[in-house]
Amino acid sequence: MKKQIVSTVFALSLAAPAVQAQESSVSAPDLSALSRVAPALSNYTQDALFDTLWQQNDLSARDRGLITVAALVTRHDTEDLGTYVNVALDAGVTPAEISETITHLAFYTGWGNATAAAEVIAPIYEERGIEVSELPAVDPELLPLNQEAEDARQTFVQDTFGDVSRGVVDNTEQLLFLDLWLRPALAPRDRSLVTVAALIAASKVEQMPFHLNKAMDNGLSKDEASAVLSHLAFYAGWPNIFSAMPVAKDVFESRAN
Repeated sequence: MKKQIVSTVFALSLAAPAVQAQESSVSAPDLSALSRVAPALSNYTQDALFDTLWQQNDLSARDRGLITVAALVTRHDTEDLGTYVNVALDAGVTPAEISETITHLAFYTGWGNATAAAEVIAPIYEERGIEVSELPAVDPELLPLNQEAEDARQTFVQDTFGDVSRGVVDNTEQLLFLDLWLRPALAPRDRSLVTVAALIAASKVEQMPFHLNKAMDNGLSKDEASAVLSHLAFYAGWPNIFSAMPVAKDVFESRAN
């Protein structure tokens, strides 16, 4: 049953046969409408965003595409999502990774945000000829579990919240950490990356220490994590980033000691 539930989100975005995504230089989308309404913003979009931020090598264009999609899904920004899904695919994010990101974010940003995103992405997949066979399996062979880490996490959650909501505690264990987090279609580093991006975009920084540490344990470098903050300032807003920065600072310092 739980496998069927997890699969429903990305099933909405299925369409037809695919073009292989490849690394490429990222350029700005059509800015003609923006230029007519806010020419200064159009200039910032071209110069600060696409000519500068997206070209910096402290974070790959592929990672930038992935976290931008995650931020837009989290913020229910369906107007811009289609544009950036195409940017992400052109930058090297695979259709399967976007599909799995949508599935993952259903649990971290809410089902409605994920299903709305799938509605936007479905025609893009159809236009690009992306087949169902290229998307993540409903019931794949899961990645190996770090039993020691999961035991420690589960003991903490059980001891802290077991008397508050047994349903939340049990579903967190069974659906999230013994299932969702072990699905192989999104590498552990990337699954952590989109989770951190979603927490920042949703201004849920109290949840960041666990997930930023997990991201860095999964291979995200400090420089890359810093670049994630810089990138998301444009897509989640400077106030959200300045709320996240003290948390990131504490994580960086604790790992250095």
